[in-house]
Amino acid sequence: MASKNFTDEYFMKRCLDLAKNGLGKTYPNPIVGAIIVYKNKIIGKGWHEKAGEHHAEIKAISNVKDKSLLTKSTMYVNLEPCAHHGKTPPCVDTIKKFSIPKVVIGSIDPNPKVSGNGVKILQKSGCIVKYGVLKKETDFANRRFFTFYQKKRPYIILKWAKTADDFIAPIDKEKKSRKVFWISNAYSRKIVHKWRSQEAAILVGVQTVINDNPKLTNRHYKGNNPLRLVFDPNNRTPSDSFIIEDKEPTIFFNKRKEMDLINDKKYIIMKPYNIRNFFLFCYVNNIQSVIIEGGKTTLEKFIESGYWDEARVFTSPKKIKYGISSPNINKSVSFSNNMKGDKLDFYFN
Repeated sequence: MASKNFTDEYFMKRCLDLAKNGLGKTYPNPIVGAIIVYKNKIIGKGWHEKAGEHHAEIKAISNVKDKSLLTKSTMYVNLEPCAHHGKTPPCVDTIKKFSIPKVVIGSIDPNPKVSGNGVKILQKSGCIVKYGVLKKETDFANRRFFTFYQKKRPYIILKWAKTADDFIAPIDKEKKSRKVFWISNAYSRKIVHKWRSQEAAILVGVQTVINDNPKLTNRHYKGNNPLRLVFDPNNRTPSDSFIIEDKEPTIFFNKRKEMDLINDKKYIIMKPYNIRNFFLFCYVNNIQSVIIEGGKTTLEKFIESGYWDEARVFTSPKKIKYGISSPNINKSVSFSNNMKGDKLDFYFN
């Protein structure tokens, strides 16, 4: 059996594995994993589980049974330790307190409140700091967080399902009622609910609400429901829609009225009615990621504007012969997965 190659990259991968446990649970904070290594052995580990709770570095330190070993250990963390007071004290203070002599970092934090300050404080205290280890991978893990701070907008994920003959839905008159016409299989749909739990918000256009009466929750997967957003410029959402009658928070972007309703529903006036103003709303309200699930008009607005980051497209073996044609992305497929019969293609912009 081959021995493990205990490099900085090896331990950073372990940090990333831990960090991913927090995806969808830490907003508006990033996902972070940290480990403490003594003589190539991991003696402490932790990840950030929820905003307002201890950060990964603090959990990793707390996880070390023999604290005397910290003065001879190395901390690995996929994102620069924070250097400012938020809901919790700065992580750099605790690292200094326990005299950890070396810290290896993946990405520098893009948040202006940190952005290199954590590194400077640690170096000034005498700590050896190495950063940029697996930077491409650590940046990608927190791509929502980086997009939000660097581009001042949410990370945009487009998602739709299409038939083998390239349609996303039958023509409206062919539908019998306000129900979803399922194209993807049950396994694919469960994966979509997992994705919803990982994003801050979900967006659809009003025609999707009128046609399908969707719930837009992640009811088939454990986790937080995303904030529901609806493009409804002329207030056409039917009053008996699930997203009106239930108690999940929902925001309707329109041109006419601004008001709060019961059950945590809000109407927000957006003028001018465009994507840039939508992004401004998201930035001001700390919405770091949005998964857009239709319909065709809404998806194509983002595709044509170039304001999208990732697309996830299911192709089912089903055929319906005619209907609403699928949106088109002028990009090569980055990679594909087989979803028990459905094909899932990933694109990156």
